Amino acid sequence: VEDSSATPEYNRETSLKERKRERSPVSKHSRRDRSRSPRRRRSRSHSRSPRRRDRHDKRRDRDHDRDRRDRRSDRDRRRDDRYADEHRRREERNDDDVVEDKENSLKKRKETDEKKDILTTRTGGAYIPPAKLRMMQEQISDKSSESFQRLSWEALKKSINGLVNKVNVGNMSDIIRELFKENIVRGRGLLGRSIITAQAASPTFTHVYAALVAVINTKFPQIGELLLKRLLIQFKRTMKRGDKAVCLTTAKFLAHLVNQQVIHELVILEILTVFLENPTEDSVEVAVGVIKECGKKLGELSPIGIRGIFDRFRSIIQDSDIGKRVQYMIEVLFAIRKDDFKDYPTVIEELELVEESDQITHFLSLDDAVDGENTLNIFKFDPDYLQNEERYQILRKGILGDEDEGSSSSGSEEESDEEEEEEEKDDKMIIDQTETNLVALRRNIYLTIQSSLDFEECAHKLLKMEIKPGQERELCSMIIDCCAQERSYLRMYGLLAQRFCQLNKAYVELYDQIFQEQYENCHRLETNKLRNLVKFFAHLFFTDAIPWTALSCIHLNEDETTSSSRIFAKILLQELSEYMGIAKLNNRFRDETLAEFFEGLFPRNNPSYTRFAINFFTSIGLGALTDELRAHLKNAPKLIMAQKRAVEASDDSDDSSSSSDSSSDSDSSSASTSSSSDSSVDAAKVKRNRDRRQQVQERRERRSRSRSPVERRRHESGHHRDRRQSSPDYTGRRRRG
Repeated sequence: VEDSSATPEYNRETSLKERKRERSPVSKHSRRDRSRSPRRRRSRSHSRSPRRRDRHDKRRDRDHDRDRRDRRSDRDRRRDDRYADEHRRREERNDDDVVEDKENSLKKRKETDEKKDILTTRTGGAYIPPAKLRMMQEQISDKSSESFQRLSWEALKKSINGLVNKVNVGNMSDIIRELFKENIVRGRGLLGRSIITAQAASPTFTHVYAALVAVINTKFPQIGELLLKRLLIQFKRTMKRGDKAVCLTTAKFLAHLVNQQVIHELVILEILTVFLENPTEDSVEVAVGVIKECGKKLGELSPIGIRGIFDRFRSIIQDSDIGKRVQYMIEVLFAIRKDDFKDYPTVIEELELVEESDQITHFLSLDDAVDGENTLNIFKFDPDYLQNEERYQILRKGILGDEDEGSSSSGSEEESDEEEEEEEKDDKMIIDQTETNLVALRRNIYLTIQSSLDFEECAHKLLKMEIKPGQERELCSMIIDCCAQERSYLRMYGLLAQRFCQLNKAYVELYDQIFQEQYENCHRLETNKLRNLVKFFAHLFFTDAIPWTALSCIHLNEDETTSSSRIFAKILLQELSEYMGIAKLNNRFRDETLAEFFEGLFPRNNPSYTRFAINFFTSIGLGALTDELRAHLKNAPKLIMAQKRAVEASDDSDDSSSSSDSSSDSDSSSASTSSSSDSSVDAAKVKRNRDRRQQVQERRERRSRSRSPVERRRHESGHHRDRRQSSPDYTGRRRRG
C-alpha cells in the first residue's frame, strides 16, 4: 500500500496550509514581536494606552481583511487563467482547420471585388493604366450602365488633368482643340479644379491659364462663371485663414482674368478696397502684387478707380505705421506706374487669342460667390448619358468642324461630297431664335454704363465696343432703361445720349422715334420712371440733340390726352422753361418754321380745344405762353364772321355777271345770315344771363338753409332787411312800400 503522504495532492494541501498559516495576521504579529528584544516588547506592551490599543486592533483587522481579499483574488485569477488556457488551446485546435478555407475564400473575394473597388471608390482607387482602362471599357456591352459611365468619367478626368498640365504658350491652340474634343460640359467641375490646382502649383504660368480660360469662356460661359465663383470663394477663405501665399496666388489669377476681360474690373477694385480698408503689411503686399499684374488694364478701363487706389497707397505711406520693407514696395509700385507698367504688359501677343467683341465679361461681387458647386467634381450616374453625349458631339462639330471626318476620308468622291455639304450649310441662314447675342450685348452695355464714372468715359467705352449696324437701337434703349431705373434723374444719361446724337445722325432719328413711342405708352410707366424719362428728353430738346418736330405727337385737348400724357407734357414743358427761360421758350414756340409742328400744343381749330390748352398752360404756371391763344380765342367770333363775309364776297363776285334777281337774292341771303349771326349772339347773351340768375338763386337757397329757424321766420315775415339797405349811404334800388 502506497503512503498517502507521498502523493502530489497531499504535498499540495500541506504546502497550502503552511502558506495560509504564515500569511495569517497572528503569525505576522508574532514574528514582528519576536523580532524585537524582550526589553522593547515589554516596554511597548505596557506603554500603550487603551485608545491606542483599540486603534491598533482596528488596523490589524483591516490588514487582515485586505489580505483575505488578496488571497481570494489570487485564487480566482489562477482559476480563470487555467480555464482560459484550456479554452484557447481548444479553439486553436478547432481553428487550424478553418484557416485554410478562410484564406482561400478571401483570395477569391479579393479577385472578384478588385474591379468593384476600382469603380466604386470616390477617387477611382489605384492607378489604372490607359490600356487596361480601354480594355475594361470594351468588355462592357451596355454603354449606358453605371460601370461604363464611371470608367468614362475616370478617363475624362485623366485626360483633362493631362491636357491642363501640358499647356503653355507654344501649344495653346492644340491643347484647346484637344480639350474641346472632350466632354468638358460634363466635366466642367473637373476642368475648373484642374486649372485652379495647376495655377496654384505654378504661379509663373498664370497668364497662360488665364488665356486658356478666356478661350473656353467664349464658347462655354457657364464654365467661366463656375471658375470665377470658385476663385472668389477660395479668396475669401484664404483671407479669413490669413494664408498670404494662397491669397496672393488667387488674387493674381483674378487680375489676369481682368486683363483677358473674363471678369469685370469692379471685382478687382472691390478686392483692392478690402485689402486697403484696414491695411496690414500682408494685405498691402498682396494689393501691390495685384496692382502690378493688372494696373495697366485698370488704367484703361477705370482711370478714376485706379487713381483712388494709388491715393490710398499714398495715405498709407504717410499715416500708417508699417514696416520699411512694405513702404519700399509701395514706392517701387509708384515708380512702375510712372513708367506706365512697361515691364508688366496686359496680355502678350502670343496669348491674344480672343477678340474683345467675342469675349463675355462676368460681373460677380464677393457676396455673390456663395456656391462653388463642388458636387460637379464627383461622379454621378446620368440616366440620359447617351443622349447628352450625342448633343455634345453635335456641339463639338459646330465648334471644331468635321476635322475627324475630313482626315479619315479618302478619295476624290468623298471630298467632293463634303464640299457640297459645306456649301449647302453655308447657303442656309442661321437664325438665332434664343437672342443669346442680343442678351449678351445688352448685358455688356449695362455693365459698361454702370461701371463708368462720367459720360465721357462711358461714351469712350461704348464706342470701343464697335456696335454693329442695326444694333444702335439696342444701345439707345439700354441708355433709356438705365436712366429710368434710377431713383432720381442723373444728368449723365442726357449728356451721353447728346454725345451719340452729335456723333451719328442715326441716333437722332432713333431717339425721335423712341420719344413718340414713350409718349404713346406713358400710361404704362410708373411715376418715377416717367419723370426720369421726361427730364431725359427735355435735355435732348434743350441741347437741340433731337429736332423739336418730335413735339408734333402731343395734342393738348380733352379727347386725345390722358392723365399720364398730361403729366408727361407738364414735366416736359416745365423742364424746358427751367432750361431756357420763358422768353426763349416762347420765341421758340412762335418760330414760323416750326409752327405747323406745334399745332397740337397750341390748337386753334376748335375753341374748346383752345380753351383747354389755355387752362392747361395756366395751371402749370406757364400762362405767358398762351397770349396768342387768348387773343385768338377773343377774336374767334370776329374771325368767323370775317371768313363768312369773305366767302359771301367771293360768291357775290362770282355771281356779279348774273341777273339782278340773283343779286337781290344774294343780298337777302347776306341779310339773313347777318341777322342769323346777330340772333345767335343775342341767344348766347340770354343763355349767359339765365345761367347767372340760376347761380344766384342757388346761392340764396344755400344761404337760407344755413340760417337758424328763427332767422328764417323773420326773413319770411319781412322783418329782415339787408345790411346794405339799412346803411345811410345805400344808393341802390328803392325799398318797396
